[in-house]
Amino acid sequence: MVFIGYHLSASNSYSSTFKFKFQQFDKCRSTLPGVIICANRKLRPDESVWRPKQSTQNVDFPPKLPKGKKKPYPIPFNEIKQAAKMDRKLTSKGIEKPLEPPKNGLLVPDLVPVAYEVFDAWKLLIKGLSELLHVIPVYGCSECSEVHVAPTGHCILDCEGRTSSTRHSSHAWVKGTVNDIIVPIESYHLFDPFGRRVMHDTRFEYDRIPAVVELCIQAGVDIPEFPSRRRSNPIRMFGKKVIDKGGNLEEPESLHVAKSSAILDFDTYRACERFPPPPLSDIPKIAQETIDAYQIVKKGVRKLMKKYTVKACGYCSEVHVGPWGHNAKLCGSFKHQWRDGKHGWQDATIDEVLPPNYVWHVRDINGPPIQSKLKRYYGKAPAVVEVCVQAGASIPVEYKPMMRLDIVIPDTDEAAMIA
Repeated sequence: MVFIGYHLSASNSYSSTFKFKFQQFDKCRSTLPGVIICANRKLRPDESVWRPKQSTQNVDFPPKLPKGKKKPYPIPFNEIKQAAKMDRKLTSKGIEKPLEPPKNGLLVPDLVPVAYEVFDAWKLLIKGLSELLHVIPVYGCSECSEVHVAPTGHCILDCEGRTSSTRHSSHAWVKGTVNDIIVPIESYHLFDPFGRRVMHDTRFEYDRIPAVVELCIQAGVDIPEFPSRRRSNPIRMFGKKVIDKGGNLEEPESLHVAKSSAILDFDTYRACERFPPPPLSDIPKIAQETIDAYQIVKKGVRKLMKKYTVKACGYCSEVHVGPWGHNAKLCGSFKHQWRDGKHGWQDATIDEVLPPNYVWHVRDINGPPIQSKLKRYYGKAPAVVEVCVQAGASIPVEYKPMMRLDIVIPDTDEAAMIA
């Protein structure tokens, strides 16, 4: 038996020799005895091959980024250099930079309903978590950022606080709050994202609100206490310089509505005190509504970030919603002395705007606390998901592989005999 392989090009320009030989075959059935043909063709750039999606049984935990290094760029650095090269090329030719909404200061009409949906789901998420924390116990370490959702704290020795050496890396557990479940990532509220930048000396003139809420405001949500400029004329840019801001409009003075009822609806600070404990019969319903709201917020923020620019510091957790980062010198992370405290701005990711805050998944609440020796058998889940699941909500499919539900947790004596 003879095997003959042919490779077909994307342009279908086959040689006359191949056409002559191909006439001897009919639908991959050879007219010559004992001969099999196998032909393939290269895919064009606009073509793709459909492959069935394989369900992952178990996945590894997301790696912890080292504190002594800069975060990796979410966009490949070669693409960043290529875009900068194209901008310089247009500038050298005296051509204005082509901008589309929202890069030119105008709203994207299709994303305004998405912004309102995210904003309403964000308020529902805070309300649901505040009610669930009256029933579901949550503990946080007073020395580090570790959080545990269980009647008691876990026994895993991985505390990284300042005094952890005196406690042999054991955690110092205290009662947790909503801020332990949803990491409070705040951003400066800007009336005009393309206006004057926040300087170090003027940083107290701007209100700090959750970054998710600021993203919704810039995407079209109107809040009277936090006004935002809505342009009718687009801005014009020549390189990196704004040559036309779409008309001059004086910015209003900051209202500083820290104690207003408007900000209390979407702020996580002392949220448990604003909502009373719910009836025990309503807890599963509240848990399902809360986890659905979390999914809506996460999906909507990802959709908004594809159009609206959000910057994050490459060294610390600071986030700024707008085309450029601010100039407040508040970075105290890796080599901040070399940068005079300035942030190293780069494009933000969804996990920087809405951190998942992974915690250990507890299968049996009434069982013994999780141990360090059995750490590799436990799974993890976002803190919001863990609270809602323990309150009776169904587990979303995308979190099941990391929760390792199909792994049998052995006893401490059995784990010593496992290779």
